[in-house]
Amino acid sequence: MRRYYLGEFEEIVLLTVAVLGEGAYGVSITNELDAQSGRSVSLSAVHAALHRLEEKGMLSSYLGDATAERGGRRKRLFSVTALGSRTLHEIRSVRDSLWKAIPPNSLPAIATSL
Repeated sequence: MRRYYLGEFEEIVLLTVAVLGEGAYGVSITNELDAQSGRSVSLSAVHAALHRLEEKGMLSSYLGDATAERGGRRKRLFSVTALGSRTLHEIRSVRDSLWKAIPPNSLPAIATSL
């Protein structure tokens, strides 16, 4: 089985598409990224990541219906493919294994007011 590796930003965008479900499009993804992470990202960076993920087969997209709120323009809506889902699960599994392998008290303490 071929493995795909994602950059950190691509992984976060893919996760955000999964979080938003049927309402995932460029602006909603950008807003959710900002709300969830406090990380300000540009719409063009999100679109570039969406394009790369679609090329890798981890996302699919289609044009939704025209809406009055967008002046009659249509939104490109995204959804996670089976390959994207499998990739996210693999990433989670690796991260969970690594966290569990960290010996107790081996990480420096962090302040709780971060």
